[in-house]
Parts: sequence; C-alpha cells; structure tokens
Amino acid sequence: MTRTIAWIPALLCLTAAAQPAAEWKTLFDGKSMEGWKETQFARHGGVKLENGTMVLGLGQPLTGVNLTTPFPKIDYEIRFEAMRIRGGDFFASLTIPVGSSFGTFVTGGWGGDIVGFSSIDNWDASDNETRSYFTFENGRWYTFKLQVTAQRIVGSIDDQVVFNPVITGRTISLRPGEISLSTPFGFASYNTVGAIRKVEYRLLRPPSGDRGKQ
Repeated sequence: MTRTIAWIPALLCLTAAAQPAAEWKTLFDGKSMEGWKETQFARHGGVKLENGTMVLGLGQPLTGVNLTTPFPKIDYEIRFEAMRIRGGDFFASLTIPVGSSFGTFVTGGWGGDIVGFSSIDNWDASDNETRSYFTFENGRWYTFKLQVTAQRIVGSIDDQVVFNPVITGRTISLRPGEISLSTPFGFASYNTVGAIRKVEYRLLRPPSGDRGKQ
C-alpha cells in the first residue's frame, strides 16, 4: 500500500469522537437486500447479494445502490468494508447527507488512486484539500469510516485519517452528473466491479428531540 496524505493533528480528529455516541446500527447485514434498491444510473450494471456482500456489477460507467430507509443528516458516523473486485476506478464511493446538502466520499477515483470528498466550495476531491493518493489492491477488503458534523468531515481508511476539513461556512455539494441519483445515501462504482459489506452507522450524540432525524 502506498499513499500520500497531509499530516493531520490527532487532536483535530477527536472532535466528534470525544462526544458520547449512540450504539452502532446495521444498515446491511449480508443476509438480504432489504432496505436497498438499485440506483437508476443509465447503463448501470446489476447489483446482487453474494456471499454476504452487495456486489456492484460492471456499469457503463456507473452502478449503485440507494438506502431506502431514513438516515441522519448530521452528527453521525458511518463505517463499512469494501473491495474492488475488478477494474481500476472507484468501487464503493459513498454519497451522504451533510445537513441540507450532500457530498461524496470518493474511493479511488480518477484512475483508481485518488481519495477525497466531493465537493467543497465547488471543488471536486481531485482539486480540493481532501485529495490524497491511496493504492487499492483488487481482491482486498478495506475499512472506510466517515464522521459528519456541522464543523468537520473526517474520512479514514483502515483507521488512518485521509481527510479532515473544516466545513463551517463552506459550500458542500455534489459533483455535477448522475451521482446526484445516489442521494440521500448511496454507494456507487465507476466502470468497476465492487463489493460492500458490514455497513453500520451511529449518532455521534445521543438522540435528543429531532437531532439526527430526517
């Protein structure tokens, strides 16, 4: 594995984690596709349940799945495992809500090795401060995690933080194009076969009133 990332002070990464968090809840348990539907990308590949995983088939170029159950808008953490089975681009990019907006954790885009968050102040992951390089090996599982608060978005791969931007007062948006079909919560692959498993989330603060609800 090789990667190039900016040094991120450890104390900054504990902003959300320092808060009392709720219990982890399962969104995909590997037993059924209940609560998920195929994203209607043009010329998308099929999605199937195989050996306890969701497999995103080869699309031309995109294939994806959308969560059909309610999901928080802010103050939450999401974790999942994913593997690129075949191909050379992103295999499990995750689009999520950030307050009233949406953004995407890009997992190996632009030829397979760029990770980051799209978009911040209308700059894609390939051009903003979240951009880093990570060499993904086909056939290997990786653990991804996102913490989303009103102040920061923290992304990690195998427990190593890869981005941690301050987002207060900034514009969060989606890259133009079909990725908008992944909202409000969805995975996507690009000209690549990917597998996803162990999808879980939790609120970063105990529920209070309407906090964390859609």
